[in-house]
Amino acid sequence: MRKPKLLIVDDDEDLRTQMKWALTADYEVYMAEDRPSAVAIINKEQPPVVTLDLGLPPNPTGVEEGFAALEYILDEQSHTKVIIITGRGEKEHALRAVEKGAYDFFYKPIELDELKIVLKRTFHVAQLEKEQRELRQRLSGDTFEGMSGISPKMQQVFSAIRKVATTDAPVLIRGESGTGKELVARAIYRLSIRESKPFIPINCSAIPENLIESELFGHEKGTFTGAHMQRKGRFEMAEGGTLFLDEIGDLPLTLQVKLLRFLQEKKIERVGGREQIEVDARVLAATNRDLEEAMKNATFRDDLYYRLSVINISLPALRERNGDVILLAKIFLDRYSSENRKKIKGFSNLALEAIEHYSWPGNVRELENRIKRAVIMSEGKKITVEDLEMESTEGRKECMVLKDARENLEKELILKAIARNEKNLTKAASELGVSRPTLYDLMEKLGIPK
Repeated sequence: MRKPKLLIVDDDEDLRTQMKWALTADYEVYMAEDRPSAVAIINKEQPPVVTLDLGLPPNPTGVEEGFAALEYILDEQSHTKVIIITGRGEKEHALRAVEKGAYDFFYKPIELDELKIVLKRTFHVAQLEKEQRELRQRLSGDTFEGMSGISPKMQQVFSAIRKVATTDAPVLIRGESGTGKELVARAIYRLSIRESKPFIPINCSAIPENLIESELFGHEKGTFTGAHMQRKGRFEMAEGGTLFLDEIGDLPLTLQVKLLRFLQEKKIERVGGREQIEVDARVLAATNRDLEEAMKNATFRDDLYYRLSVINISLPALRERNGDVILLAKIFLDRYSSENRKKIKGFSNLALEAIEHYSWPGNVRELENRIKRAVIMSEGKKITVEDLEMESTEGRKECMVLKDARENLEKELILKAIARNEKNLTKAASELGVSRPTLYDLMEKLGIPK
C-alpha cells in the first residue's frame, strides 16, 4: 500500500532533512523551502497533510509569506490539513493561523516523537473526512452507482435498478446511444450477489459476424484455421458472474438461437464441440434499436425478445431529463478540471444557457466529451460558449425567422410523440398523421437520432 503524502515547508534545510529522515518510514515526504516551491508541490501531489513554518523567504523573520502560503493551500485544496510549526514566542501567530483554517500548531524545537503522534492523528482525521465525503456523495439523492440525476425519470431508473439487482432475471436495457446503458448494467452487477464474480461485457456490433460466435461461446482446438488451442468464450469467462451483451439488436440470427438455448437451459456448446457445458451466468442486454420493428422485419427473434425482456429498463434521452443537464455539466467540469489540474471556477451565464437549450442528440456521452474538450482548450477561469463550440442563445428568439420557428415546433412535436409512444416510431408516425418513411425524413432533417 502506498504511503500517505506529507509536505514539509520550512526554510531551515537541516530541520527539513531531520524531519524527512524521521518520518520517511511512515510517509511519502516532500520538502519545500519557500512558498513557490510549496505551491508547485501542492498543485502536483495534493498531499493531505502539510507542516508549515510561517517564516519563509524572502523575509524569514516575518510571517507574511507563511500566511500567504496557508491562504493558497486552503483556497486551492480546502481539505488539506495544515500544521503550523512556530516558536513558543509566536503563539499569537499560531492562533491566528488556526482561526484562518490551519488544523493545529506545534512548537519549536521539534520533539519528533510528539510530532509523530500529532501527524498520525491528523492523517487519521483527514482519511475519515475523505471517506465521509465519498460516502455522502455516493448516498446523495442525485448520485447513484456512478450515475447522476435529479429528474423524476432518472429516479425511476435508479429505483428499478435497486429492485432488479437482487434477482437473477435477465434485464433488457433500452435507450438512445450515449444515455449510459453500460453504466446501468454495471450498477445492477455491483448491487447483486454476483458482485465478487466477473462482469464480462461484449459489444455485439463491434465484432465481425464470422468471429462473434467464437468470442461468445469459445472454440475447440483445430476447429478452424488459427485455432491452435481450446479457447473459452465470454459465457464461460462470466461463470458465477454477469455477461453484458451490448447492442444485442445486432446479434446475427444464428447466434440468437444459441443465446435463446442458453437462457432456457443454462448450457452452451463451444464452436466445433459436442459437449454441453453448464454455465452459471446472469445475462444483461442493451440496445438502442427498435426491437419491435426488428421482430416485424424478422431480424430479431420474438422468443428471444420475450426471454431477454423479463425486465425492461428504459433510459431517457438527456433532453427528457428535466434539470439534469446542468447538474451533469458541473459534475463533468469538476472531474476534468481536476484531471487536467485547471482552476476553472464554472460556466459563463451564456454557456449555461447554451447547454440548457441544446437538444443533445448524442446524450450524456456528447455532453461529457464536449465539456472535456472545453476544459482542455479553455484559457480562462470560466467555460464560455466558444470553449464549448456552441452557439449563444442570446437574441436568438428575437431574431428567429419563420423557417426556424416552424422547424423548432416540428422537432418539439416529433420528440413528444416519440416519447409518448415509448420510442415506437410506427405509433408515433400514426399519431402525427404521417407515414413512417416521412417521419424518418423529418427526423433526419431536424437532426433527431433514430
